[in-house]
Amino acid sequence: MTQMIAFLIGAVFGGGLYLAGMTNPSKIVNFLDIAGTWDPSLIFVMGGGIPVAAIGFFILKKREKPLIFDEIQVPTHGVIDRPLVIGSVLFGVGWGVSGLCPGPAFASVLLEPAIIIPYLVALVLGSLAYERFHR
Repeated sequence: MTQMIAFLIGAVFGGGLYLAGMTNPSKIVNFLDIAGTWDPSLIFVMGGGIPVAAIGFFILKKREKPLIFDEIQVPTHGVIDRPLVIGSVLFGVGWGVSGLCPGPAFASVLLEPAIIIPYLVALVLGSLAYERFHR
């Protein structure tokens, strides 16, 4: 049952990304092109998502146990260190170059499989390499 709920939540999230146009890489690239064909719509997507997530985290932190899942999974490290900065820069550069981040890529895998599948393969291989390197 938990997997079904997680699947439905993921499907709603992916559908929202699709409806907002975030599965279109040119939308992201145009957001970053301030001097050219700037498209500010990503600001509105983030501006709508950040408060919703913040409210959810606030409510979740007040609970002893979540309603659906077995444990609360909230980031607790809270330290801005060198690996975090390097990882953030790499993520940002990859996002800017490809116009894709993991959420929209998974949401659009059926729309453009020839483009998205190699991206997802590289994403998974990079994640596995990170895990192997940091054991």
